[in-house]
Amino acid sequence: MRPMLWAAVLATAATISVGQEPSGTNTQPTQEQTPSTQQPAPQPSAAGQSPSSQQSPVTAQQQNGAYTIQRNARLVILDAVVVDGKGNPIPGLKKEDFSVSEMGEPQTVLNFEQAGATIPPPSVTINSTGELDKLTPRAPVNIIVLDEFNTRFEDMAFARYSLKKFLEKQPDKLEVPTMLLAVDLQHFTVLKDYTQDKQAILQSLDKHFVAYPWQTHNYSWIGERYATAFITLRRVAQATTGHFGHKNMIWVGRGFPPFNFVNAPVDQQHRVDNAIQDAVNTLRDARITLYTIDPAGVMVDPGKYGNAAAFNDPLGGNYQFSALAKATGGAALYGRNDVDTEIGTAIKDGATFYTLTYRPTDSSRDMQKFRKIVVTVNYPGAKVLTREGYYLSYGPGRVDPTNPSRRLVSDLVAAENSQMVYDGIPVTLEKDSTESNTYLLHVDARGVAWNYATDTEPRHAELILMCTQFDKKGKEIDRDARSMKISAGSDVPPTGPLVRPLNLRYHMKRNDKAVRVRFTLRMAATGRIGTADAELN
Repeated sequence: MRPMLWAAVLATAATISVGQEPSGTNTQPTQEQTPSTQQPAPQPSAAGQSPSSQQSPVTAQQQNGAYTIQRNARLVILDAVVVDGKGNPIPGLKKEDFSVSEMGEPQTVLNFEQAGATIPPPSVTINSTGELDKLTPRAPVNIIVLDEFNTRFEDMAFARYSLKKFLEKQPDKLEVPTMLLAVDLQHFTVLKDYTQDKQAILQSLDKHFVAYPWQTHNYSWIGERYATAFITLRRVAQATTGHFGHKNMIWVGRGFPPFNFVNAPVDQQHRVDNAIQDAVNTLRDARITLYTIDPAGVMVDPGKYGNAAAFNDPLGGNYQFSALAKATGGAALYGRNDVDTEIGTAIKDGATFYTLTYRPTDSSRDMQKFRKIVVTVNYPGAKVLTREGYYLSYGPGRVDPTNPSRRLVSDLVAAENSQMVYDGIPVTLEKDSTESNTYLLHVDARGVAWNYATDTEPRHAELILMCTQFDKKGKEIDRDARSMKISAGSDVPPTGPLVRPLNLRYHMKRNDKAVRVRFTLRMAATGRIGTADAELN
């Protein structure tokens, strides 16, 4: 949707509190229980919501009565694969076998999980995102992305053949839930949601028609191809960030188009550099490790680092996709014709990782500094595969309903039109039996971020609620968006932990041609997004 149109939509948004509601929408914060103010020891399952930037807030009151929240205790989660000299995973290591340093300073490992500890048990079978989050909320998953916008048609055909060859060798029930996506410049398609059914993935792959990527032969489309790669990475990360488990993204294709930045304008290089940094942070926060598999076969290594930055920065001044993969703890697999074996290598790594958690000793807030991480293990000949570090995140900016940022518009449009279920905010939906075209949205307390109170404002949550209707062809035919400020009430403390869900009642002006509706929620304080869908009778 065009930004100007979005500004007009959000400018009509309502600011609401308990007892003061816009027409057609009721909000009812529901008290559950008063949590203890004592902070529990960090657990990987909880920290997975924001793997490397979860922090303990410290509150200070200014002279004007406003509270300032200072965050200075980051929690870093590392998913590490340990392999021997032949590349085979090494199981059975213990916490004391690992040593972690950040910026050259030794770190204390607070929590440790054995490799394969969260694999779904045999008694559970996953066939959707909803089942995954409900039955095995900490299970690792595989997300296979078919890059059809930067990969030649003949190479993608070979990639599909290799993927089928690999899957046909696997048992009918896959060990790890797997999602299959296909992306071109015009479409982002979920071929199959999370499933352990091998045959279901193969059938989805057979039914998918690959679009001919003629833009790969046209230099003028390089900008769009770069943008599609970055948007796809962000889109998948935002959609899956609510699942606590580790995610293995297997990108089959070239990723970025070939481009020499040596003679490019400086501002263009800076924009791409910022996009790379944002991609690393976004993938990190979603606990995604990126593996890239080039189906072109034998080729020249595309992953060389620049000389000046190679020591501290894994991006190394080089914008190739392989460098991005390495920065997340993954790898670039290329130069081989047995692509099915490369796919197997990436999937095997994703099911055999150890999880380590620590709080950095360096509390500096320099956003431009890359915080290099080194993990070693006390095992002869062993190699540790994990991400090489991170940048601090700036966090989501404030929402201006009259002038929304392009990033905000892009994120919301991607969420409303996606076939993926966004679980960054746990949302359930039910139809109101007392009134037609009315829905009740239940926002789980885990997804609600309550801002601290000030002298002028009570404690509240800020969010965007969007309702989008689609016709039988999947075309968007109606959209309504509202920016909301919901008070927590006068019975809550102005600061400290608050575990309280939201219940939203929404009356929809139904379009006669609509057959499906998607509700999209974005929490302003965290930038997380959740979606809920309903078929219209």
